[in-house]
Amino acid sequence: MAMYVRFEAPKELQDKAYEAVEAARDSGAVKKGTNEVTKLIERGQAKLIVMAQDIQPEEVLAHIPLLCEEKGIPYTYVPSKAELGTAAGLEVPTASVAIVDAGRGQQIIGEIAEAVAALRK
Repeated sequence: MAMYVRFEAPKELQDKAYEAVEAARDSGAVKKGTNEVTKLIERGQAKLIVMAQDIQPEEVLAHIPLLCEEKGIPYTYVPSKAELGTAAGLEVPTASVAIVDAGRGQQIIGEIAEAVAALRK
């Protein structure tokens, strides 16, 4: 497990995370890339952060879970940066994605936030 992974996300949670990113991409707003994601967390504008687990070097994402916890923003993990990029509407892989406006994915984000809170206890 990567050093920045603070809990093991079950398969159904990973699938919901991809679904939330796709819904927000189509009907809301998604920001891609670790620098953008970090800015949105610091400003408190992100609704959900999704990070890939297959990132090298791992240090790129090491600060994000701590920032999210500090700001009270839910976050989760998915196994593949390639799939995360595809879900976000990119043709290239991405390490992390921030959902700024959930659009039709609002209910899914709520379910993910509850599941993550339960996992982190």
